[in-house]
Amino acid sequence: MEDCNWEDIIETPELPLEIIVHILSFLHASDRKEASQVCRSWYYASQDSQRKITFCFPASASSLELIRGLGRKSRCGLIISQLDGFSMSRSLLLEVGECLGPKLESLALPGSSVTEASLMALLPRLTSLRSLNLRGLNSLFMSGAFLSREEHRKQVRSALSGLEELDLSDIRYISDLTFNRLTGCTPRLRHLSLAGCHIAFEFDPYRGCPVGAVRDSSALLSLRNLRRFLTEQKSTLVSLDLSRTSITPESLRTVAQVQDLVLEELCLHGCKELTDYSVEVLVKHQPSLQRLDISACTELTSRSVEAIAHGLKYLTHLSLSRDWRITEKGLADLLSVSSLRSLDLSECLHVNGTEIVNGLAESRDARAQLETLNLKSCTYIRDLAVFSLTQLLGDSLRELDLTSCVNVTDLSVHAIATYLQRLVVLRLGWCKEVTDWGLLGMVETARCDPDQETGDKGPRFTRTFGNMGFFKPPRLPFEERPKMVTQNDLQQFRQQAGASLLALSQLQELDLSACPKLTDSSITQVVHYPDLRRLSLSMLPEITDASLASVAWHCRSLTSLAISHCQRITDRGVAQAVPYLRRLQHLYLSCNNITDRSLLLLVQHCNRLKTLDISRCKNISVTAVDLLQSQLPFLENVHYKFIGGFDMTLALND
Repeated sequence: MEDCNWEDIIETPELPLEIIVHILSFLHASDRKEASQVCRSWYYASQDSQRKITFCFPASASSLELIRGLGRKSRCGLIISQLDGFSMSRSLLLEVGECLGPKLESLALPGSSVTEASLMALLPRLTSLRSLNLRGLNSLFMSGAFLSREEHRKQVRSALSGLEELDLSDIRYISDLTFNRLTGCTPRLRHLSLAGCHIAFEFDPYRGCPVGAVRDSSALLSLRNLRRFLTEQKSTLVSLDLSRTSITPESLRTVAQVQDLVLEELCLHGCKELTDYSVEVLVKHQPSLQRLDISACTELTSRSVEAIAHGLKYLTHLSLSRDWRITEKGLADLLSVSSLRSLDLSECLHVNGTEIVNGLAESRDARAQLETLNLKSCTYIRDLAVFSLTQLLGDSLRELDLTSCVNVTDLSVHAIATYLQRLVVLRLGWCKEVTDWGLLGMVETARCDPDQETGDKGPRFTRTFGNMGFFKPPRLPFEERPKMVTQNDLQQFRQQAGASLLALSQLQELDLSACPKLTDSSITQVVHYPDLRRLSLSMLPEITDASLASVAWHCRSLTSLAISHCQRITDRGVAQAVPYLRRLQHLYLSCNNITDRSLLLLVQHCNRLKTLDISRCKNISVTAVDLLQSQLPFLENVHYKFIGGFDMTLALND
């Protein structure tokens, strides 16, 4: 080896942090996490490149150290669950205020039981807070004394004057007084959620006015008080969520008619008392709506669809899910709204897609450029409609849900693979007529029909007399099994240029659950997506360890994998798969042949696991589950009902 002149060696300078940040900004979040482990400079760069990060964790003693570590960040958000009134939770909130106070932009405390004293020690420190989620914090509002002291209101008003988003959903005990105290501290709200709250919309038959109209109610939030709030904050408020409340048609009219209130987003999911008249009034008084959710409003008909189509010219997102009385009428006009980007018609049982196709075809110059289309459980959807939709939406559609469209067959899969190659999300769960041939993009070779071979075209008698007329009964659909794919077929597939599901190279979510005709032949050849994040192969009785191993090898970005009720999956498949699934966070592995060995492999390779379902795994022991819980630091939920033959269910929160 030649001698080196060390004086001539120039040390490579480190790249500036800004350049590393720019490079890492092109990576997906999971890839940035991997890059952050390379060195200290890459760690800081990966954090900055994600701008504001929201950290989600349950309250525990170990969370204190995490919060202290977050103090180095310039800004972040927190979602903290399982808070209570004990000393550990109080210490945790104090630490948040001391370490993150002016850096915290969003805070969510869903389903916790914090006390007013704990929250008051925190809120005045959060001077940069933009979003506050108090969803389900009934303990905070139950007494009605929250923010009753003037000095507390001054402190909170000073800190939360810039708050833009407030979530008070699922609070049963919020009153006019408490609502006024809190919203009085947030004068610049843009988004307010009261979903699931008990609001007094009813009218007093003796006074002829809403309950609580005379003075502020000490028990419930009243319509009168809500209207007063909307009037006061009409200049900033653009989004309102009244889902799952008992709002009536007249009450909605009162809300919609607030002078100078211009809503861009309104959510009324599950408001079962609303009628077509309600929607017509809403459209008339709030024509600037861009997002509207009237799903599960079961009294609505196609008359509402027509009103929306003619009145909301800026609409971008519409949900009509579970509006069972809606038919095809009006859908053609709706699809002529050029701004529409997302349409949810799931569980609209009378929709067959004909008018959607007509609306898109007749208004080519000014038609909806749908990016998301949900047709889940629209059982009248058939191949012809899917084929037409794929051609008309090929340039724009990114998410398609055909779950439980039971009449969809391989022809639809061929059309999707041919025309929708920019899809990011595809859901075909419970499409029981989809086979290997559809995923492979091949045409099934003709089956051998005994009747055709003999040339016998007449009626055929049988030896039994169970059916009327003594003729052979017609073959039922579930009795027909597709011709199995052979090795020769697979060789032909590898040589062809046809559009198999492989063409959907941008997929990040794929659901093929409960498509019982799928086998290893297609799964091992087609499910090759480097960017895939979520995959469901549950209830596929024919797939084996070969499919699991292949998926793990070709889809290493998976964060969620469901393979429950695949009875041919064993420990061997898990052993082959988990070394390549290091990013996995949610695993659904309820399979009979899984044993303790698989849990030990998960401990070894999947330390990011948050959710695990091993229900009905009769060969798994409680000891192995205990070990798993002690070794995986991020594990929150373990479901192990009926393991080892015992009935046990656990929801673990560390």
